[in-house]
Amino acid sequence: MPKRKHKKDDNENSGEMSFDGEEKRILCVFKSESGDSEGSPFELPTDINREKLQLVCDAVIKNEEKVPYAFFVNGVEIVETLVKAVGAETLSKTESAIEIVYQPQAVFRVRAVTRCTSTLEGHADAVLSVAFSPDGRHLASGSGDTTVRFWDITTETPQFRCKGHQHWILCVAWSFDGRKLASGCKGGKVCLWNPKTGKQISKPLTGHKNYVSSLAWKPLHLDPDQRYLASSSKDLTVRIWDVIHFNVHMVISGHMVHISQVKWGGSDLLYTASHDRSIKVWRASDGVFCRSLEGHAHWVNTMALSTDYVMRTGAFDPADAKIVHEEIEDDAQEQSKKAKARYERTLTIGGKMQAGQERLVSGSDDCTLYLWRPEREKKPVARMTGHQKPVNEVKFSPDTRLIASASFDKHVKLWDGFTGAYVATLRGHVNMVYQVSWSADSRLLVSGSKDSTLKVWKVNDGAILLDLPGHADEVFAVDWSPDGQRVVSGGKDKVLKIWRS
Repeated sequence: MPKRKHKKDDNENSGEMSFDGEEKRILCVFKSESGDSEGSPFELPTDINREKLQLVCDAVIKNEEKVPYAFFVNGVEIVETLVKAVGAETLSKTESAIEIVYQPQAVFRVRAVTRCTSTLEGHADAVLSVAFSPDGRHLASGSGDTTVRFWDITTETPQFRCKGHQHWILCVAWSFDGRKLASGCKGGKVCLWNPKTGKQISKPLTGHKNYVSSLAWKPLHLDPDQRYLASSSKDLTVRIWDVIHFNVHMVISGHMVHISQVKWGGSDLLYTASHDRSIKVWRASDGVFCRSLEGHAHWVNTMALSTDYVMRTGAFDPADAKIVHEEIEDDAQEQSKKAKARYERTLTIGGKMQAGQERLVSGSDDCTLYLWRPEREKKPVARMTGHQKPVNEVKFSPDTRLIASASFDKHVKLWDGFTGAYVATLRGHVNMVYQVSWSADSRLLVSGSKDSTLKVWKVNDGAILLDLPGHADEVFAVDWSPDGQRVVSGGKDKVLKIWRS
């Protein structure tokens, strides 16, 4: 390893170390995220950079496939050099070997979308929700015109127009096996649809006395038949539906003001966010209240789980190109096993930092975010401040290492997914940002705004990569397909736009 010269300056506190022309070395050992040590401790220069660390790691762990890694010491990522990440003072006091944790990054790369390939007309009112299916082969949208529409993404043309609601459709949600779509409306009704035929599955599910604010399917690794669906409502309740017998399985209540969102976690816990400023945790199996997560000073608008992406894609691995070209033929139990294996692998990301638990992030009208470990604790990991106006949406990256937040202050912010530490502010929109969506490789982010544009961001340097104008009015909804090939957007101009590279 070539020596690196350091200029000695008593007034400089740059994190570099000076050793009178001699290269300072320190004992190190590589560890996997699960805590397993790789080989015996060995010496490395303190000023080794990330690229050379990758070469050393490739040799030590015999990384024949050349998987790219991120490197961390005590939870701090080595972005430039080892000494800058750890600090000269810490290194000088260290007597034992420094543990360098290596984390695999996505081995596939998603290409940035650059152009609009189709403008899909058909809705007679604003498009309020859009969603690709877990395998990326189907696309659905919900609109203020009371219809759900399915679109053929191969030909980028309308496929089915589904009529069953009498009020605005506020949310749509795909079952994690991709075989059903649920929609919820302002009238409190939940409908189920078959994406292959566009036909309604049985009668609507009724019972809510006010609008349906969100929908959440039971994760595939817990429910192979995708039998249970949760819906939250302004009527202060969450209803769990049995979509095989088409009846109410359970009603959960306890919030004092309307429920803005429900999430179904991978450990079979339900999380409900409310305008009563709290997030409540429930045991989904019997509806027992577990704990209340409190800290926000205003309405809780949005939540995200670190496992959202892996649960959304279920048995369909986005790194496997076959998901785009082939219909998955596995039976329900086999899909459930694959989904469970993918879910459990995701829980190992971050090693001790994640401790095998899901993390939850919440965003509020109080302009803050909170990071929680809700399975066992009600004390937040971090309070995240910086936004100047209400936080409208939060999303974990697919690799769970970053959080993106969209705000009415026109900015998107990035945060560390384990500690909640501020990472970057993405500036470029000139009006409120409504939604964000991650690429499958966690390297890109797309945002939709009231300013009628989408913007694609490079996450590693927080820079705007592309500005995508084209909508005639506000962009309410945006989604990046799990296979990484398409972005869909919809908004006040009543159309959907398909964007591709």
